[in-house]
Amino acid sequence: MTHRSSLLALLGAPLALLALPAHAALHVFACEPEWGALAQELGGNLVDVSVATNALQDPHQIQAKPSLIVRARNADLVACTGAELEIGWLPVLLQQSGNAKVQAGQPGNFAAADYVKKLDVPGQLDRAQGDVHAAGNPHIQTDPRNIALVAAALGARLQQLDPTHAAQYAKAQSDFAQRWQQAIARWSAQAAPLRGEPVVSQHKAFVYLYDWLGLKEVAVLEPKPGVEPTASHLQEVLAALKAAPAKMVLYSAYQDPRPSEWLSKNASIPAVKIPFTVGGSDAAKDLFGLFDDTVARLLAARSTKP
Repeated sequence: MTHRSSLLALLGAPLALLALPAHAALHVFACEPEWGALAQELGGNLVDVSVATNALQDPHQIQAKPSLIVRARNADLVACTGAELEIGWLPVLLQQSGNAKVQAGQPGNFAAADYVKKLDVPGQLDRAQGDVHAAGNPHIQTDPRNIALVAAALGARLQQLDPTHAAQYAKAQSDFAQRWQQAIARWSAQAAPLRGEPVVSQHKAFVYLYDWLGLKEVAVLEPKPGVEPTASHLQEVLAALKAAPAKMVLYSAYQDPRPSEWLSKNASIPAVKIPFTVGGSDAAKDLFGLFDDTVARLLAARSTKP
């Protein structure tokens, strides 16, 4: 009986292999949660997605750890923001991975910021001005219109890398684009009361959000991008707000909230934690939840009385 069972097992092995998917999933290594979430939307069960960072980490300040190097080594596609956001760690990571497929310029290397119009492009580059990006502000994911542009490009890249399943990627991309455009129309209508509202930012992280919603940035708590505000600088911002008041102060989920909370208390305006990316709040579980929650938080702050 044992002999017969082992024989059946051997005979069944090829049938079991045939039952497995004919094509292994594309291994996608995303630098930030928003691009991991987008790859999952467009790839479904055809992609295996891992993300280098989470919403509570500053994407500028990541270490090229051995675990990340291994993931980059095994990736078919590395999907990141670009525009120098990851310049402190991604080049080292890619070099150490030894993976020729995902080096800059290869089809397996995707930079989302290449597909959108950058804002805050400096006229001249002076590193004394803080964490200034030569290619412009890299925080493109705060405008859902940018997500739509990146989705079209990323969908095309998935089809290029995995032509066997091109039709499935194309269908998923079309489905996502339709749902996303409907969502943008809904968010834009909901957020209409925010247009023209003066706001303060803790970090220059929301220029694309402001461009979309028509919010007006009147002050920034960081004296230079990436430089923590001093007590004297916070006092200067507070004094300036007496002449030009703001309705709220915004900070990202990964940031220390204390500067925004100080201004909130002393200027009598609400401090708004923006999820900034997928996972930045309990409600921001995916890309749709990210903008549902962002708009809801801004509207709630607008209706808050000092």
